[in-house]
Amino acid sequence: MSRPRFSVNLPGISTGLRVAWREGYGLADLRKDVMAGLTIGTVAVPLSMALAIATGVPPQHGLYTAIVAGAIIALTGGARFNVSGPTAAFVVILFPIVQQYGLGGLLIASMMAGAILVALGLARMGRLIQFVPYPVVLGFTAGIAVVIAVLQIPDFLGLETGRLGQHFIDNVSIIIASLPTLDPLEVSVGAFTLIVMLFWPRLHIPVPAPLVGLVVGALAAYGINHWLAGQEAGVAVETIASRFTWEVSGETGSGIPPVPPLFMAPWLLPGPGGEPLQLSFELVRALLGPALAIAMLGAIESLLCAVVADGLTKTRHDPNAELVGQGLGNIAAPLFGGITATAAIARTATNIRSGARSPVAAVVHALVVLLAVVALSGLLGLVPMAALAALLFIIAWNMSEARHFLHTLRSAPPGDVAILVICFGLTVFFDMVLAVAVGIGLAAALFIRRMSLLTQTDKVETENHPTVKGLPADTAVYDINGPLFFGVAEKALSSLHVVDQKVRTVIVDMHDVPSMDGTAIVALQSLITEMKRKRVGLIFLGMRTRIIVKLRRAGVKKVAGSLTYCRNLEQAKIVALRWQKVQAGH
Repeated sequence: MSRPRFSVNLPGISTGLRVAWREGYGLADLRKDVMAGLTIGTVAVPLSMALAIATGVPPQHGLYTAIVAGAIIALTGGARFNVSGPTAAFVVILFPIVQQYGLGGLLIASMMAGAILVALGLARMGRLIQFVPYPVVLGFTAGIAVVIAVLQIPDFLGLETGRLGQHFIDNVSIIIASLPTLDPLEVSVGAFTLIVMLFWPRLHIPVPAPLVGLVVGALAAYGINHWLAGQEAGVAVETIASRFTWEVSGETGSGIPPVPPLFMAPWLLPGPGGEPLQLSFELVRALLGPALAIAMLGAIESLLCAVVADGLTKTRHDPNAELVGQGLGNIAAPLFGGITATAAIARTATNIRSGARSPVAAVVHALVVLLAVVALSGLLGLVPMAALAALLFIIAWNMSEARHFLHTLRSAPPGDVAILVICFGLTVFFDMVLAVAVGIGLAAALFIRRMSLLTQTDKVETENHPTVKGLPADTAVYDINGPLFFGVAEKALSSLHVVDQKVRTVIVDMHDVPSMDGTAIVALQSLITEMKRKRVGLIFLGMRTRIIVKLRRAGVKKVAGSLTYCRNLEQAKIVALRWQKVQAGH
């Protein structure tokens, strides 16, 4: 006797890579991937540094993220063209974690988020993005953009603000109070870099604007620091090398360490005060909320990015495999100093425009970043902080989608406008986790209200309606249209409780009821009980099989002379006439 076989249908892994190879992959495709990888790699280097600094950690951790997570997610994910690394959307979540728990706490939270993403992928929750309304996404992304832009003002203006806090209002107050410390040289370098990055694309030269802007800004800062600083004591433009220091294997230096990502245990890194971080159940419990927020935002960002890529390339991604890949990347990257990663729409679009054919392009991008860390760390240290702030201003502006935001305010229904404004305000003045939770809750309430207006119960006049002629005189017919769920069940069934005392049979047309939830079943049971008490027969007409199965599981069964199900009106007429004769016999 053979044993039964049990199998678990788990989502695939590396489906993006396998699909690309299955379609045929040759040297020409490899050449295109290499060129695309070189392009996005040059863009990713300054972006990764800028986003790491905006998060509150040294710039090399952003580079390590692009190297480790970028390669692992590309090789294991379900999207062919997604390019992953640090993104601006995470700044609002990660910055408070760094302030409260330090770098070690951030890395632990990232690993926890990675485990949650893997679980979501294995649970086939890849269609999650379909349940996040557009006003919610637009509201919190625009709010994130405002927060990022405000956090860059001190570096752009050269203000002496000290360490900024977690709250937007407090940070704005600190910045305003520090305006007298404005440094004209810092402003000049930042403004010059910003102008170059804004106008460079108009020249249509195939060199990324962020790269050109930061190179020009670095040259300007180098000239100021070596010429003007020698003539005027204390005059200098702050750079990565002048702000950050590092220590690796007993060696120290300034700027970015010229070594590849090395294994580091996050739980052994110092906390916010410099003391060793104590890994404990209390710490894990405290980081669970931020980890959930990171995981949800990572899922939304990566799947949105994959949807955008599908629209540009006419391909299809595997959302469940993409979540698994994102999770694996976020579990592995913190072990090498990388922070939270997800797919970036800007880098993915650049990847596609550069002719990428497969995830190999994202792997090449990671290798380019690795080469920059090992061979060009000294030059990267020359990049001025004001120039990075200018780059983040542009990222924040693009992320805000200001045109879509204003268009939605002008043209969307009032309910959607309210959700958009509330999500935006909560993200700016409180935090993104609260904004998304409240936004989705409000959107769900608005959806329930709209659906409740669609579901209604109408009484059919049997005398004037040709399709229901021939019924006994003591029969009433009601027609229910729309789904029966907790928001409308009581309202839809309430009219059936007040039938005329002369009515002995009630026919309920259920042809247009696609679904019924537990609340509606309870309400229906109450109706059935009342009809039995009044000795009124109840006939459900055209009820769908799956709803009948639900009712039977809930203990609602056919009872002769009291409750039955009919497929069509002719059957209902026969049953109603039979019940009339039975009742007349009594």
